[in-house]
Amino acid sequence: MELVIGPLDLAAHVDEALAVQAAAFGLGPDEVAVRRQIVLRHLTYPGARALGATVGGDLVGFVYGMPNDRSHWWSTVVEPYLRAQGNDTWLDDSFVITELHVHPAHQNRGLGRSLITTITDAVAEPRSILSAIDRDSPARGLYRSLGYQDLARQVLFPSAPKPYAVMGAPLPLRRPAAGH
Repeated sequence: MELVIGPLDLAAHVDEALAVQAAAFGLGPDEVAVRRQIVLRHLTYPGARALGATVGGDLVGFVYGMPNDRSHWWSTVVEPYLRAQGNDTWLDDSFVITELHVHPAHQNRGLGRSLITTITDAVAEPRSILSAIDRDSPARGLYRSLGYQDLARQVLFPSAPKPYAVMGAPLPLRRPAAGH
């Protein structure tokens, strides 16, 4: 079946997207309900955009983000951590990757890479920032391979049990060398 990556009306497909995130992240119904409200609120922000990956019409991955705004909740939480490392200027002129998830049955096929490079290739900002659980993981390996570097580690979000790393990369994202 053909894999298609393209624009996603995330508001119309929020439940399908959250089902992918729940499978990838192990979320329960209560967490999904909370995240549903957050996603729908994010989509009202200026410049918010989303892409989906579908196979046979089924959503198997998605990414969304927006230009960073220092007044947004995420930005206010990470700012002191970034400032402590001298990296808080990354909060300006950056496109935030808010969520990037691929269903476990479709991981390790380059889908996450395609989603994140496609969405960032279309933005005006000169760089991108994101947060990821602060441990060695396939996701962190992917981000590093694209040029993201740690800007702050052991970042604690209210209600999140695990610390996060905030990572940043200049745009366009790095591509693998030919032949790799």
